[in-house]
Amino acid sequence: MDNESTTPVESMAVNPIGEKDRAMLDNNFVYHAPKPGQPAKYELLRNTGKSLAETILRLCPPSRERSVALTEIETAIFWANAAIARNE
Repeated sequence: MDNESTTPVESMAVNPIGEKDRAMLDNNFVYHAPKPGQPAKYELLRNTGKSLAETILRLCPPSRERSVALTEIETAIFWANAAIARNE
């Protein structure tokens, strides 16, 4: 059977996107301008994350583990900021 005219995605079973999922996508993939009070929250989160990162740099020897710890702090701050931006 020759399926050259169909792409792999077109040949897959496709599920419709429900209203709740559509609303989630619309909220998550759009720019969220800061609302009053939010910049101060972002700054506090960044400063707190930076303080923890500085402590890790002072106490932990250079290693893959230290690098992962620093990356995870960045990730946590990113998602905390996203929680504020997307849900307030």
